[in-house]
Amino acid sequence: MLNLPLQPRYLLSPLFLMLFSIIFAAFDLNNLLEFNRALIENGEVWRVFTSQFVHANWVHLGLNALGVFLIWLLHGEYTSPGRYAFNVCFLALWCGLGVLWFCPAISIYTGLSALLHGVIIWGAVKDITLSLKSGYLLFIGVWIKIIMEQVNGPDATIGQLIDSTVAIDAHLIGAVGGTLLAFPLLTSYVKNKTPLN
Repeated sequence: MLNLPLQPRYLLSPLFLMLFSIIFAAFDLNNLLEFNRALIENGEVWRVFTSQFVHANWVHLGLNALGVFLIWLLHGEYTSPGRYAFNVCFLALWCGLGVLWFCPAISIYTGLSALLHGVIIWGAVKDITLSLKSGYLLFIGVWIKIIMEQVNGPDATIGQLIDSTVAIDAHLIGAVGGTLLAFPLLTSYVKNKTPLN
């Protein structure tokens, strides 16, 4: 039988994340919240952060909701509401700034996918620190996906589904952010595993 993290402290945070995204979509707030380089450069700096929570369309939102759900299945029990909020907020800001500074070709950007790449990397490292071999597979698998995207370009099928270009550079930025976010976990794990002389 599956041992799902159904306690409110594990379930409410991803539900709130999706609720915000659904509300933003229902009220069609993209014009106010999406990453728009020209408007950010004219002072609408909140878009760097808020762009992660709006989507190109309902299919885009649905795919990201599936990602949130899968991450909850894998790693839901690893985070308190505070930790979840910190991870999401840090990665939202990190990804938005990364797109702003390192992706000059991107003028409009939306979606949770970059942030989710960071969250899954953080969870994979947490698996590793708990001596779960699946953590290594997940960590390596995500990085292989990132490298394949960089080599082969964005997935055209997903692009057609979401009616937008898949921002593969943002995925890379998110994965780097998740790795940095997980660095204290890894440092503590290595330190505690080191035998004393």
